Amino acid sequence: MSDLAARFKTAQEEVVQLNDAPDVQTKLKLYALFKQASEGDVSGDRPSAINFVAQAKYDAWAKLKGLTNEQAMQQYVALVEELKANDD
Repeated sequence: MSDLAARFKTAQEEVVQLNDAPDVQTKLKLYALFKQASEGDVSGDRPSAINFVAQAKYDAWAKLKGLTNEQAMQQYVALVEELKANDD
């Protein structure tokens, strides 16, 4: 496992241990970065407006199209580090 992959895995464990849960937009960003890092570009059809949560997740992930998995991992780790620094 590369150093970046190890830091990514650690960040995934640390984010669930935060005292204060991130806001909805930050959660969407974390979700999208995780999906881009682990699966690559979004695929499949966009969910219907009836399922607005799935649609929001899809849209957040779609915005990252073209980002490499390494770049997504780096951004995910950086975001988690920022959240930890601001956690009470």
